[in-house]
Amino acid sequence: MKIKKSIQKIIVILLAVVTMGSVLTGCSAPANGTIGKPTLQKVLDRGHLIVGTGSTNVPWHFKDASGKLVGFDIEMGKIIATAIFGDPTKVQFVEQSPDARIPNLLTDKVDITFQFMTISPARLQKVAFSIPYYTEGIGLILPTGGKYKSFKELEAAKAAGKDVTIAILQNVDSAKSVQEILKGAKDDQYGDQGLVYQAIDSNRADAGAVDLSSIMWLASQQPDKYINSGYAGHPQNYGAAMRTGDQIWINFINGVLLDSMTGATYQLYNNAYAKYFGVQLPVPAIGKPAMFH
Repeated sequence: MKIKKSIQKIIVILLAVVTMGSVLTGCSAPANGTIGKPTLQKVLDRGHLIVGTGSTNVPWHFKDASGKLVGFDIEMGKIIATAIFGDPTKVQFVEQSPDARIPNLLTDKVDITFQFMTISPARLQKVAFSIPYYTEGIGLILPTGGKYKSFKELEAAKAAGKDVTIAILQNVDSAKSVQEILKGAKDDQYGDQGLVYQAIDSNRADAGAVDLSSIMWLASQQPDKYINSGYAGHPQNYGAAMRTGDQIWINFINGVLLDSMTGATYQLYNNAYAKYFGVQLPVPAIGKPAMFH
């Protein structure tokens, strides 16, 4: 309750600062009202948050057996709703395709997008991003019944002159990526991600190079079938996307995400991480903030 009251006080102060700034500078609101009426105030007035997301990518956003939208991105939206209203249900999720992520923000159809969206210089020219809430990477998934149980075993096999085949989604850098993962390994390229899993399921490949988040999900949900090899590389940050020009909203989202990962509300983030990635994160350390470790 104290945390909720403190957050509400911060919201009031931030909105007051923005309002005073608009008065002092004589700023007029554009057609979509973004500056004249900050997003945070619009969300408060509306009574719920609107989040753009997907519905087809496990474990980020997908539908469970009952048809309910679930996933790590969904939990992030609920964390923001909880921070604003003290209620994780006060959020509406708008299902959108990947190519609609930026247009829906720019046309004011959503307040924010959580859709495993990689932060990049090109995208930063169009939208604002929050601090990263997850760092994705390429990992190696192994079949539980396969010859190898870890990346170290794959390295040892290759060093001993044995053939090692890695299945990977086909693109211009696939062969190069496999060599960066394990020099000398054979790349087995496929045009669909599902075929990569089929290759390791049938032992046509010794390992599959896929997103680490997918590996963690599958290894935790089907430990009798898949193993996380322990390899991770090629990092890329996922952030929440927002319209530019609304610094109060951007600052608020950053503050909420930072606190959910390193502060008083860490349990919300940790619970979501354990549920969708099968990993129990440590309690944030007391003293120097985790972001500076």
